[in-house]
Amino acid sequence: MNARRSGKDHHIFHLGPREKDLLFQTIKLYPLVPASHYQLSKSKNAAQSDENQRLLDESLAEQRQQNRKQVLELLNDPQRLRETKSGFELKLAPTQMEWLLQVLNDVRVGSWLSLGEPEPGKEPELTEQNARFLLAMELCGAFESMLLAALGIRESPGWMNG
Repeated sequence: MNARRSGKDHHIFHLGPREKDLLFQTIKLYPLVPASHYQLSKSKNAAQSDENQRLLDESLAEQRQQNRKQVLELLNDPQRLRETKSGFELKLAPTQMEWLLQVLNDVRVGSWLSLGEPEPGKEPELTEQNARFLLAMELCGAFESMLLAALGIRESPGWMNG
């Protein structure tokens, strides 16, 4: 995925056919972070805390469903993703890039959790069951880096760190 050009209200990226397939396969994993990962702190009032957690879970489920729908619609829109001689051209507005970043980050963090939360620089023990998560985590990082670079962001914002 390479940034080709940017306008005032959009960015255009080039993807090879394999990159497009990898992006779509990675996005299909969303949502990957388990809802139980997001916990409110326990308050003195257990009933109130349970109700607040239920509201958080419902809101999160709704937001995830909306994110998935928006990103899939975006990537299936022929006005946004069109075939070229050398692959595909993807045209994204900044808000669409944000949705895509949120989805990719969820898959990246969920993959890291599925790999047992390995320490930076330490390779997780790979099995047939978890190898796809290592690939997904690395792909998400690469796609996120390209999107952030196009936005002029060199370091990951805090919300990308799980």
